Amino acid sequence: MPIFELFSKRQKKLRGEMPDIYSYDEIPQPLRIQIIHIIKDTYGEDNYATQSSSEIFKYIHKTLCKEYGVLTLGKHFAGSNAAAILEYFLTNKDHERCLDIIELCFRVIENYIKENYYSYRQQTTSSQDPEDAINELNHRFKEAGVGYEFVSGELIRIDSHFLHSEVVKPVLNLLKNNKMYKGSNDEFLKAHEHYRHKKYKECLVECLKSFESLMKGICTQHSWDYNKNDPAKKLIGVCLDKELVPKYLQDQFHSFRALLESGIPTIRNKEGGHGQGVNISNVPEHFASYSLHLTASNLLFLMQCSEKLKVSSG
Repeated sequence: MPIFELFSKRQKKLRGEMPDIYSYDEIPQPLRIQIIHIIKDTYGEDNYATQSSSEIFKYIHKTLCKEYGVLTLGKHFAGSNAAAILEYFLTNKDHERCLDIIELCFRVIENYIKENYYSYRQQTTSSQDPEDAINELNHRFKEAGVGYEFVSGELIRIDSHFLHSEVVKPVLNLLKNNKMYKGSNDEFLKAHEHYRHKKYKECLVECLKSFESLMKGICTQHSWDYNKNDPAKKLIGVCLDKELVPKYLQDQFHSFRALLESGIPTIRNKEGGHGQGVNISNVPEHFASYSLHLTASNLLFLMQCSEKLKVSSG
């Protein structure tokens, strides 16, 4: 369904009233209602004797109830799972639970409805294409100034839209499309999940794991010898010795090895990787954000170097 640039919206933009700073702890009511419209348009209602849409809402309702330790999400349980979910989403004051519902509903859209859309559309009144639904969700987030985006089946927190669109999204696409990088992909998504839940130490740990897993995947693809327990420093050494980064670039950027060695591994080792002793150490949010973006930049660069190397040697 197209997104209309209404007169009132255009005027707000001209007056500079559209949000330019992301918020993370509030899901505005108009945005909730827009998301409900997207879900209802994409899921549709069942035709005749089919139960496709009803079974999906039943699955989502049961999953949420089980995870939250409750019997029902709302007073309409006896009549409709869909009504219980959407009422709960519309009225809940806990923004993280609202994000749970968004993520789960759109994960079903991406992993089930999208994969079976031809037959699903025949069985329901679905009127919105799954890909379009995901794109609209992300547009509505941005329009409302809410700093999340649905990518690779998960809600990812956005600090900088430029870094997200130019670095983080390309990284996730490349990781997802190469089975050798599955471990790195899972760990990078976990790092984002920890960051969203303000578990910044855990975020740093997963950043390093993702960084190391990527280099192991690259070494495996090129049949380079390494030990599965090698730390980041040794893996970097293997990759550079094998000219993953061409020598002329290593000469030009003589500090490249030091940059990688002192980037993610050092941040993690000093801030997230050891016992904290008597005094409880605290990893600040901006430090975790820097670590995430540094990880993404390194992952993207090394994957691109690996692709160039395969082309040149093939």
